[in-house]
Amino acid sequence: MEAGTATQETTNQQSGNRYYYGVGRRKSSVARVRLFPGQGNIMVNNRSLQEYFGNRDVYQTIIAEPLRLMNLVDRFDMQIRVTGGGLSGQAEAIRHAISRALTEFDAEFRPALKQAGLLTRDARVKERKKVGLKRARKAPQYTKR
Repeated sequence: MEAGTATQETTNQQSGNRYYYGVGRRKSSVARVRLFPGQGNIMVNNRSLQEYFGNRDVYQTIIAEPLRLMNLVDRFDMQIRVTGGGLSGQAEAIRHAISRALTEFDAEFRPALKQAGLLTRDARVKERKKVGLKRARKAPQYTKR
């Protein structure tokens, strides 16, 4: 397990239900996912998935990818907390967190999820701006005279 990852099976304080926990990251987004046995209800920051991501089906497809791969689409209810970044980074962070939580649910899912590239943290982040440049690499135009 990587340093700084928090995946665990735990008991919900209020209802006593077991849940599986995973943290996913992408760009500057961090997603924390709790998987409960259920009918497939997904709540993102206390809103439904459709309400949070609007009519952007691409993000909903990205989020459901690990569940579709393991044929578990309607077996879990999810409570998701996501912060930072934009919608694209948040959707991919949620996908990463769901994949990690599924490996906590059943360790035999790990090879298939790993093969699909869903457990690998995408480390690409925006490069910092450098002094004397307009952006990370864009320099002011050179003038000879």
